[in-house]
Amino acid sequence: MAAAVHATQTALAPANQPKGTLKLENTDKRDTLIAAEKKYQRAWAEQRLFEQDAPTLEEVPFHAIEPQALREKHPKYMATMAYPYMNGTLHAGHSFTASKLEFAVGWARMKGMRALYPQGYHCTGMPIKACADKLVREIELFGREFERCEVAQVDGGPESAKADGEVPAPVQETAGDVTKFAAKKSKVNAKTNVALKYQFQIMLALGVDVKDIHRFADPHHWLEFFPPLCREDLTNLGCRVDWRRSVVTTDANPYYDAFVRWQMNRLKQMGKIRFGKRYTVYSPKDGQACMDHDRSAGEGVGVQEYTALKLRVKEWSDTARPKLAGLIPEGGNVYFVPATLRPETMYGQTCCFVGPNITYGIYEAVAGKEYYFISDRAARNMAYQGHMPAWGVYPKIAELLGADVVGTLVHAPLSAQKGGVRILPMESVKASKGTGVVTSVPSDSPDDYATMLDLVKKAEYYKIKKEWAEVEILPIIETPSYGNLTAKFLVESMKINSPKDAKQLAEAKDLAYKEGFYKGKMIYGDFKGKTVEEAKPLVRQQLIDAGDAFAYAEPDGMVLSRSGDECVAGHLDQWFMNYGTPAKSGDGAWQPAVLEHVTNEKGEGLNLFSSEVKNAFVQVLEWLAQWACARSYGLGTKLPWDQSQLVESLSDSTVYMAYYTVAHLLHKDIFGKERGAADVGAEEMTDEVWDYLFCRTETVPEGTSIPPATLQRMRREFEYWYPLDINISGKDLIQNHLTFFLYIHVALFPKEYWPKAIRVNGHLLLNGDKMSKSTGNFLTLRDATGKFGADATRIAMADAGDGIEDANFEETVANSNILRLFELRAWCESVTHDARLLDEGKGERYDTVRISERHKNNDAIQRCGPKGYWDDVFENELNGLVQVAGAEYEATNYKAALKSGLYDFIGARDFYREMSKASGVGMHAECVRRYIELQALMVAVVAPHWSEHVWQEVLGHQSSVQEARWPVVGGERRGLTAAREYVRATQGSITSAEGGQMKKMAKGKATLYDPTRGKRLRIFAARRYPAWQEGVIAIVREHFVGGKVDVAKVSKVIEKKEAKRAMPFVQHLKKQLESGVVEAEEVFERKLLFDEVAVLREMVPGLRQTVVRCEVVELIVVAEGGKSGEVVGGSEGVVVGEVREGLPGAAENAVPGQPGFFFENV
Repeated sequence: MAAAVHATQTALAPANQPKGTLKLENTDKRDTLIAAEKKYQRAWAEQRLFEQDAPTLEEVPFHAIEPQALREKHPKYMATMAYPYMNGTLHAGHSFTASKLEFAVGWARMKGMRALYPQGYHCTGMPIKACADKLVREIELFGREFERCEVAQVDGGPESAKADGEVPAPVQETAGDVTKFAAKKSKVNAKTNVALKYQFQIMLALGVDVKDIHRFADPHHWLEFFPPLCREDLTNLGCRVDWRRSVVTTDANPYYDAFVRWQMNRLKQMGKIRFGKRYTVYSPKDGQACMDHDRSAGEGVGVQEYTALKLRVKEWSDTARPKLAGLIPEGGNVYFVPATLRPETMYGQTCCFVGPNITYGIYEAVAGKEYYFISDRAARNMAYQGHMPAWGVYPKIAELLGADVVGTLVHAPLSAQKGGVRILPMESVKASKGTGVVTSVPSDSPDDYATMLDLVKKAEYYKIKKEWAEVEILPIIETPSYGNLTAKFLVESMKINSPKDAKQLAEAKDLAYKEGFYKGKMIYGDFKGKTVEEAKPLVRQQLIDAGDAFAYAEPDGMVLSRSGDECVAGHLDQWFMNYGTPAKSGDGAWQPAVLEHVTNEKGEGLNLFSSEVKNAFVQVLEWLAQWACARSYGLGTKLPWDQSQLVESLSDSTVYMAYYTVAHLLHKDIFGKERGAADVGAEEMTDEVWDYLFCRTETVPEGTSIPPATLQRMRREFEYWYPLDINISGKDLIQNHLTFFLYIHVALFPKEYWPKAIRVNGHLLLNGDKMSKSTGNFLTLRDATGKFGADATRIAMADAGDGIEDANFEETVANSNILRLFELRAWCESVTHDARLLDEGKGERYDTVRISERHKNNDAIQRCGPKGYWDDVFENELNGLVQVAGAEYEATNYKAALKSGLYDFIGARDFYREMSKASGVGMHAECVRRYIELQALMVAVVAPHWSEHVWQEVLGHQSSVQEARWPVVGGERRGLTAAREYVRATQGSITSAEGGQMKKMAKGKATLYDPTRGKRLRIFAARRYPAWQEGVIAIVREHFVGGKVDVAKVSKVIEKKEAKRAMPFVQHLKKQLESGVVEAEEVFERKLLFDEVAVLREMVPGLRQTVVRCEVVELIVVAEGGKSGEVVGGSEGVVVGEVREGLPGAAENAVPGQPGFFFENV
């Protein structure tokens, strides 16, 4: 084996057993669950449960009813996610998104809808081709199995990242993927000292055998290798995918290729695609525009346009003059070129700043005539914008430090300083922003004003003449808030003392710009009297027309292409989608239509589930402008009218959801090699045919060879499944894919078929931290299902969170649910298969059978016949939880649905079991079976394999739980609900008080009684509230706002002498009012929804069992004042009707719904 290959595999070995993730010791229970999961996955596939079709033409003749009526008659639900890119296995982000799609489809099925989850494979664009080309070069360099690559060539030392000059093309889009540390020095195990510098190492990290890596030099091999793995991973998770509708993008599938050509042709005909020069992020190395999916860094970064001002040198500084001697030809002019976003302020220039420690160049722009003093980065950008002698050429004739040119005198166009302004130092200037040259307008720029004050104050320190900086400031813009010297006002009012007060200056800059642009008025110059918003473009054009400025642009941040090239802003002839607001030259009606759909003011548009997501879309629609839609390199569909260009990967991935509707009829395999049920050839899929299928035309295309019945069958699928009910994706795709998805749907389809909803999720953390292979805190979907099984993984995904904020996959949650699911399954099996039904006709009782017979699980001993109080309480709680869980599933709040449908459901069973056992009656057989059935249904959305086992193997249903419906239950009886909460609270208070006495005794402290000896428990109930509470209720009512009691305000109103007895009552009221169980008016009107004494009587047997050495329980209804009362119930031997005098203080504190209690030894 080659030395470098061996070293890489050794370095990767720790990542195969991640140190940062949970280690499972005993896996027997997990393995049992996984075995069942595999069994049901095979069964579902064999039964083709997830293959969903529109109603056939035989069931409902074509257009016998309107499409909308068809969808109402046969409810449907179609859900998709952004299809994953096939240059690796599914990562955490895809898995989390897929889980949301899974749950949505599962819920739709339970509502009785035909629910469709199709899954495609994205392969277009640069990533795969870039990776393949890397491997071609590496095989040429190192051999077929990289045997000539030595360890030294993959060394991970400090200089290793610079040694090779190129980085591997990343192959996955996750923050934690190995490719992310491939572009830097090694983050792999430090002992091996290996950096992932080459593509073959990345392939090793993906688990590809070294003998097979050479196959990936052919980009089409990626298309054959990774899609089956994607299908396998989603199947292992139990996803309800209709695999018939899958497709590989690019021209590898001729049907999809025809679909993309149709899309592009129609958009061009509609004027949505245009041609012309525009700025775009461009990779000189790749020779083409570098769009979001082509980048290894800088996704979402756009182009920032500036006005580049030409400040002609009048007199060089003493330091620069000798260094430039003979380098500038006679008659040639050198210009300092600052880039500004505020050309309207140029009247106020007082100097020009450079970074004293930045190395600048003087570049020849026009041979022998014009030379620009700028940063290297700016020169490289200008070389691709037509500002240099030739495309990509930027000849440097001299190099100077910024400090060398301090003191140089330049002519500043439009400046009131007609004699010129000086070049001065500014330490905060960055070579990575703009041109590295900054013109100074201290009237309106807080940074410039603060620097000017500093230069005047420390002229000697900065080695300048004080008068160079101490120039009169000219007011040029009047603002309502800050006057006509905005910068001076803000610096002084915000107490900014130095140019180093970066945070305050950034805030001041933002305030100054907004105030000036939106509210400012020009008070100087040719456009005096106009608003700044009006004057800005006029001043800019005036400068350009005079030859004193030119347009300049650059990426608004670092962008690296997948070939490792730092990108520039190129001014290119290109085909582009005319996105953007009309004000930004976008299509006049397009953006407003999309915006109206997003804002959904009439309630007929897009559901985005949260205002935060809606605001994010609105912001993108405001700033997003034209988008290059073609490239010359990569994989994809050729532009129909220019075969030298390929459709850009984000532009061919916008309406593939419509393709899913007919994919299964067009082809049987993902490559379209075998015709589908429609028996149509790809060559027959003309633009006119697609128009007909997607309801753009109403008549069968002339000249088509496809039979009308076949066309109607395909159109039926589209008319039925569209509009798309939901598209699910990560929040990072709002800025491109999801917004493009809306744009193209609005352009191509009738309004009836525009998308109905987008659900956006956050990124996924693992165990509270970002995923990282270097730390071992990393899981792929394959890792997760192999480690925890499908259902436990799905539960952890649901539990991770549902909002746009980042979610957290906790391995401890997944692991704990292995045990929970296993034990719950075993319990369901035991109480069903081993059920011992009591024969009450023979006088059999739970307690006697429990003692006289040996049962492995006493829960199997169950009553039949009439139901009792605890049965009613249990069934009522289940009804309430079913309703809550259903509402949460409907709202896509899966974490909350899981709480109600699993955790609280189990809690309800446990409470019922405890109360019925303690009462000596045991559980009712009907209640037990109903619980098991409802429990299977409650989690069928999230944990379908577990539910299937219980549904079929325990309950004996012949059909699949995948075909089951969400249960219809009776309404929750509020009286029983309130009584249940009363029981839990009362029981908790009593056991807590007893526990407190036990702790005191253990610490040797005095106790009110001996908790280890036999005891009597007296419970005091009140029929009426004491009179003093009326005033307290009035105060609480006054301070109950928005469903909350303001206890702090209440406590201030209550008299101090009443506080001791009043505040506990206030807390009791607060708990009732904020519980949501009882209506506020019922609390204030002091009405209980249940008979308190009757409930206490039901509790007596249970209290005898749960309270340690409790020999007697007495229930006493206290009289007014709490000093005496009547016995109304209790344990065996208690005499009802007896009067008790001299009751303890606990009796006095009893109020309806809040009993008092007292222990005493007997």
